[in-house]
Amino acid sequence: QVQLVESGGGLVQAGDSLRLSCAASGRTDSRYGMGWFRQAPGKDREFVATITWSGGSKYYADSVKDRFTISRDNAKFTAYLQMNSLKPEETAVYYCAARTSPYASAVPSEYAYWGQGTQVTVSS
Repeated sequence: QVQLVESGGGLVQAGDSLRLSCAASGRTDSRYGMGWFRQAPGKDREFVATITWSGGSKYYADSVKDRFTISRDNAKFTAYLQMNSLKPEETAVYYCAARTSPYASAVPSEYAYWGQGTQVTVSS
């Protein structure tokens, strides 16, 4: 079992930046790919970014490319999502997730573990 706890959300203005963190605990000896997803009210959960266990490969949704950066520090069992130039339409609950595989994935159903989410609100 892996427990994930997100932090770093908050209320910002359009154009601002935020850095989300996802701390893992429990069975951290496993090698797992991680991802960030978000869900706005009344909408489906959508893929944001994903990273392999090694950190060598990263993939992003087209809507966040060049503005968001996913990273991880395996020594600290923590993943990050740096979000720049935030837009009001990106207001959502942001979730981190971990796979039971070292590979990245944009598919929510391929993730075994999920955090409780952190609210990001971007005002115009």
